[in-house]
Amino acid sequence: MEVSKTKSSFYRRLYVAYLIDSGLASSVPALTEVTGMPRRTAQDTIAALADLDIVCEFEQEDGARNHAGHYRIRSWGAIDRGWIEGNLDSVKRVLGYP
Repeated sequence: MEVSKTKSSFYRRLYVAYLIDSGLASSVPALTEVTGMPRRTAQDTIAALADLDIVCEFEQEDGARNHAGHYRIRSWGAIDRGWIEGNLDSVKRVLGYP
């Protein structure tokens, strides 16, 4: 089954937001480990969440150096997080993620 770039990009953003919000992967290294996506793709995907009105902010750890910290989803905007949870297997299958 061929998946359009638009759909795969949309699903990737939803999945990354879900991983961050659920605490399963709230940093770029954790996202690359969980999904296998390249670091740059993870960074670009986080930056692109704003295009969907998903508010994602980086929280610096107190006293930490070199931008140590994690991301947090502040708002899902018009996106229904429950839909992502209910369709998680399908989203991961479309993306080819474990």
